[in-house]
Amino acid sequence: MNLNQLYTKALNLESLSLDEGLFLYKNAPTQDLIFIGGELRKKHIPSNKVTWQIDRNVNITNVCVSGCKFCNFHCKISSDNAFITSIDEYRIKIEELERYGGDQLLLQGGMHPKLGLEYYCNLFNELKGEFPNIKLHALGPPEVAFITKKERMSYGDVLEALIEAGLDSLPGAGAEILVDRVRKSISPGKPDSQAWLDVMHEAHKLGMITSATMMIGHIETFEERLEHLIKLRELQARKPDDVPGFLNFIVWTFQDKGTKLEGEGVISKVSAEEYIRTIAICRIMLNNIKNIQASWLTVGIDTAQVCLHAGANDFGSIMIEENVVSSAGAKNKMDAYGIQKSIVDAGFEPQLRNQRYEYIVLPDCEFSKIYTLDELKKH
Repeated sequence: MNLNQLYTKALNLESLSLDEGLFLYKNAPTQDLIFIGGELRKKHIPSNKVTWQIDRNVNITNVCVSGCKFCNFHCKISSDNAFITSIDEYRIKIEELERYGGDQLLLQGGMHPKLGLEYYCNLFNELKGEFPNIKLHALGPPEVAFITKKERMSYGDVLEALIEAGLDSLPGAGAEILVDRVRKSISPGKPDSQAWLDVMHEAHKLGMITSATMMIGHIETFEERLEHLIKLRELQARKPDDVPGFLNFIVWTFQDKGTKLEGEGVISKVSAEEYIRTIAICRIMLNNIKNIQASWLTVGIDTAQVCLHAGANDFGSIMIEENVVSSAGAKNKMDAYGIQKSIVDAGFEPQLRNQRYEYIVLPDCEFSKIYTLDELKKH
């Protein structure tokens, strides 16, 4: 293979094969990958804006039967620490979210054996009834597949019921690596990779906004990372023409502290350079997904800033609350000022967005503020 030919193919937004992507990753100089990733970002996002969001990640429950070896947060239903978040607790959390100017609740939980479709529909109805302006970015393909099996329904019927109850968009949670060799080892209780893809395909057919993710730095190979990306690209190509499908993609690094994987000798060793190269490869391989997010939460602000030059155009959320990856060692935090300042310091213009990637203006609120470029550059 010839690097220059692959560069040209990538810059023309042509689909690269697994072998071509692997050759690029193993042989292309980092500065070349950064340049190509940056040029492709400009093709998808022809402006200097980098988007960010204000949301809150609330866990519906910590009870989960998936047995993921990278998760310290889950517990058994019999555990003394088991909980299901109450409506009063949601109310407090949402009111605080609104004081920060946020309008989205990322609701994630586990596969709780006693919670079925009726529970989630009642929950979404109640939250929307009291807080009609809050967007529910909730559950994920593993939870939907679990509910479907429990209720003996189809993916489409379960999704339609959840949408009717108030579900606005579907997170890409639980993807990890969409290769069953990996999934059987690190997530033994989760549905297989095809189930994840099938749930997302049904969501796309229903017009839902969805996101996609990939977790790297555990037992996966580089080839399996690329297989994951190609499966996402192929699924995106199957969506109806008039719907967004995967509106964004996030690659995050396995956090190992105190996990079962760490106990088995699996330590996350993703360097800053490897993550930056991965962002660029993701931008190259995912030629039909518009938005790519840099995970400052798991790799740190400095590395995430470089990723904005390597293909990423989104800096994610200030994350008023996050419990899962932080329980395994991710300790990076930012407020509204910090995320805007970080974007400006990287040479870009911050732009607040919603889950649809529509540019929005921050409402009057108590804890957050939009700063001008001059203000951010002076500090």
